[in-house]
Amino acid sequence: MGSCFSSASLKNQASSERKECEEDIGVCVERGDDGSSPDEKRRIASLYSHRGNKGLNQDAAILCKGYGTEEGLFCGVFDGHGTSGHTVSRVVRDYLPALLLGERNALLLAQEDDEFADGNDTSSTDGEEVLDEWKEACTNAFGTMDEELKVRPNLDCSFSGTTAVSIIKQGEDLIVANLGDSRAVMGTVSEEGHLEAIQLTTDLKPSVPQEAERIRKSNGRVFALEREPHIQRVWLPDEDLPGLAMARALGDFQLKNHGVISVPQVSHRRVTSRDLFIVLATDGVSSLITVFFSPRSLLDGRLRVLQVWDALSNEEVVSIVWSTESNADASKTLVEAARDAWKSKFPSAKVDDCTAACLFFQDKKAGVTTSNSSRQVDERSYLR
Repeated sequence: MGSCFSSASLKNQASSERKECEEDIGVCVERGDDGSSPDEKRRIASLYSHRGNKGLNQDAAILCKGYGTEEGLFCGVFDGHGTSGHTVSRVVRDYLPALLLGERNALLLAQEDDEFADGNDTSSTDGEEVLDEWKEACTNAFGTMDEELKVRPNLDCSFSGTTAVSIIKQGEDLIVANLGDSRAVMGTVSEEGHLEAIQLTTDLKPSVPQEAERIRKSNGRVFALEREPHIQRVWLPDEDLPGLAMARALGDFQLKNHGVISVPQVSHRRVTSRDLFIVLATDGVSSLITVFFSPRSLLDGRLRVLQVWDALSNEEVVSIVWSTESNADASKTLVEAARDAWKSKFPSAKVDDCTAACLFFQDKKAGVTTSNSSRQVDERSYLR
């Protein structure tokens, strides 16, 4: 599966899961840092996770190089919730990439067998066909991952789970798989030469009409608490539990019979020369590769889920990443900006774990301006 980088791989910083949950952890990934291409070294991604002040860090992130193909990439960010959320997010981080690749390879083998039997070459080149194949692979893999969590010994996922937002890059094909209230945003260049933020996913919350309809048809309840009327939650039919603020998740098995599902939303995009980077983020964020935030605060004894997008817009996020002097600092700079904005706008709220994974598709372009400024960004400040 190639080389994988995550907080768990930094043994000098985190020798155990407990330590990983208690420390700030960062890693910068370079092209050629595995020794394969020493002449091509440049920073292609950075991961950074900051533990909030609500307890253990329940976020996890991973980047895999050489995923499927030599130039293939996988990046995922996972935001755990509930008593066992920190364990669930790390189990998913460690197993989901291999499950996805295994399902994809199984589909390719089955397709090759059919082509041999029929004597026809039906290999996929069309974007719609690529999407259909990866959508099936993602749906199967996420379903298998959910079943693995259900039977895993010493792990109770009745009221614990994780979101998952991931990207798979194979050549110029980009597959985005999102489960839960997370967001993927692309930083790209408009025809006028401005930096633009393009949202690639839908925040899958109970407030989305189609999500709420599915939950209610399964006898689940959707409503907001009086003290937080802007946050729709999912509840059991006859108990005011657990108040889940997302409509899809891995785990959370007490709600799986009541409309909460583990089927990801999968989309496809063909990467062009205008596309610079992506951001995947919990509770909605964007950037060049992956950025996840999980802001919550305790309110009247109940964990209140807030959105990082209440603090930073898509446009502000891509602007921060673009303006950061070094790729190696992009994820940390973004996390710190989000935390500062959060503290400023919600001074009484507890800041939750923040995790960012920034993935860069290409070197910085000269002459690109941000939408709210005519100042050109110096290309020499982008890569070091």
